[in-house]
Amino acid sequence: MRYRRLGRTNLQVSEVGFGAWAIGGNKHGHSYGPTDNAESLRTIAQALDLGCNFFDTADLYGHGLSEKLLGQALEKRRQECVIATKVGGDFYHGPFHQNFDADYLRFALDKSLERLRTDYIDVYQLHNPPLMMLERGAHYAIMEELKQTGKIRHYGVSVHDAYEGIMAIETGKPDVIQVAYSLLRQDPREELFAIAQEHDVGLIIREPLANGMLTGKYPDTTTFGAGDMRRDWPEGFLTLQAKLAEKARFLATPERTLAQAALRFVLDAAAVSVVIPGMKTVAQALENVAVSEFPGLTDEEHAAIHSLLDDLMEEEL
Repeated sequence: MRYRRLGRTNLQVSEVGFGAWAIGGNKHGHSYGPTDNAESLRTIAQALDLGCNFFDTADLYGHGLSEKLLGQALEKRRQECVIATKVGGDFYHGPFHQNFDADYLRFALDKSLERLRTDYIDVYQLHNPPLMMLERGAHYAIMEELKQTGKIRHYGVSVHDAYEGIMAIETGKPDVIQVAYSLLRQDPREELFAIAQEHDVGLIIREPLANGMLTGKYPDTTTFGAGDMRRDWPEGFLTLQAKLAEKARFLATPERTLAQAALRFVLDAAAVSVVIPGMKTVAQALENVAVSEFPGLTDEEHAAIHSLLDDLMEEEL
């Protein structure tokens, strides 16, 4: 496993981290289908044994289940790990809603610490705050307060798109930005990467496999089950994603899977600190972590990837 510096936090993190969204299961919806908790615990342990030391979750995932599993698996090896979690999705008080009030953040942080079986969070992230909030920048005051208590060491923002990440950096002082970036979603590379490097902000890359589409397992005829967030994709989106993934199959070779090539593409960007593919099984952990030892993609492969979306748009027109 190779390690990278997580921006100005100076934390050394495994370049392939553990995305813990999926292990929250599908009981409360907006996840990736059913899971087995025993297998999830084995998967966390396997990743840790392979050198993965960065674990990213959110209190919302499984309404605390993801954090509980990480706490159980990592408690005895806490000093070896960098734990990142998120806050802002209030599932405690009635129907789910966004909540970034200072009192709520204090309350939710204590709940996360309890589930994670730790007295500090390495990286605490605001979970998809609205753009208007990022534009004002007032929310960083409570994050600074939490940092002063010692309950969090660093903080950042998880955003939907690159523009929100740029706004978060320009109006505040996050240590990290978490954003989606993949073969099928390349817009952060255009501006956000350079701005993050300029400000020494660590970049955590989520959804590098495009919600599983870059595993090559899901044709456009796929029907996702209850509780799977992909079930709610707008009409035509699955077809588009499946078409793009099919066009990317040229990256699969006897030495690497399409998913591994997709992860390598992300890691080839110098601005990236860590990529966090989801891992529900031991087999997935083995496949994902192995990418750290792979050589980078060739210049020709990168050029083909960068033109992938443009080529499809021309076809559609």
